[in-house]
Amino acid sequence: MQESKLKLELVCSALLLALLLGVAPWALDAFRLNLMGKYLAFAFVAIGVVITWGYGGILSLGQGIFFGLGGYMLAMFLKLEASAPELPDFMVWSSVEQLPLWWQPFQSLGWTLLGIAVLPVALAYLFSYAVFKKRVGGVYFAIVTLALALTLTVLIVGQQGDTGGANGITDFRTLLGRPIVGEGPQRTLYFVEVLVLAVVMGLALFVVRSRLGKVLVAIRDQEGRVRFSGYNTAHIKAAVFALAAFFCALGGAFYTLQVGLIAPSALGVVASVEMVIFAAVGGRLSVVGAVLGAVLVGFLRSYLSETFPEIWLYFLGALFLVVVLVLPNGLFGLLDQYFLLRKRKRPMLLPVHKDMSV
Repeated sequence: MQESKLKLELVCSALLLALLLGVAPWALDAFRLNLMGKYLAFAFVAIGVVITWGYGGILSLGQGIFFGLGGYMLAMFLKLEASAPELPDFMVWSSVEQLPLWWQPFQSLGWTLLGIAVLPVALAYLFSYAVFKKRVGGVYFAIVTLALALTLTVLIVGQQGDTGGANGITDFRTLLGRPIVGEGPQRTLYFVEVLVLAVVMGLALFVVRSRLGKVLVAIRDQEGRVRFSGYNTAHIKAAVFALAAFFCALGGAFYTLQVGLIAPSALGVVASVEMVIFAAVGGRLSVVGAVLGAVLVGFLRSYLSETFPEIWLYFLGALFLVVVLVLPNGLFGLLDQYFLLRKRKRPMLLPVHKDMSV
């Protein structure tokens, strides 16, 4: 990352975090602040897309898989707490007589958090390493991940007694006995989410700024040469893909807390494609652009779906086409170009030499 671009990225990140922490909680009502928290949950995913797609050239259309894993695992813990000592209601409706074995670990918050941190990362690494080892990439990798997202959605919908089916997991109001609904808890949760998002942004900037980021860009541009130089490109790409999966799982967990439910629609094909749109609109080479894109597209989607409920998806598709054709580097790329042109037009001051002759 160039020094000028890094400086602009850091300044914009500081301004954005200042707005999120110092302005948004006081300028937005409880409903809009909850919407902001929901869109910031998608910002975690968009940051992962920036690292994998923007810097690594790995286009995944299945990031909703890991987003859903994080959301469902936390929802399972919250649902067990809300229904204790009885079984969750959807299990009772499906005539399930005892808690399934794979639900058992989610009776503990510690095991739940460990699962959110480890399971998506492990699955992402093992799957992607196997694919990249076969030198499968580009559009083929995108198609495979898209098919996996669709498969997982069908699987969850079909297992009504274990997953809640198409309705998902809902109706939980406490976390360790403390309420998570209401204006006060939601405001506290919003601040926690923004602080965690700030850490994730810092980690992402560190990665793209580090030697790993430079190698990742080299793999994106000339993978054959990097492999010939002795690097295990499959391992590097899988590791970065696993890091993005971790970000997705964090976003899914916060989404569950903010929305109060998790359903198959949050991890399906449409949701996964939208996650790529967030990064594309904000800038697929910008971490802060990914956050900005998630928030802007999120609020735009809400406005369009309320105003044009029948055709709002066409507006969203048109937005993606405009960005790809006109603004390939997104809104942040446009801002970067503006400051670059200003710098070039700035007049150069030549030193003045005094005449020393007598």
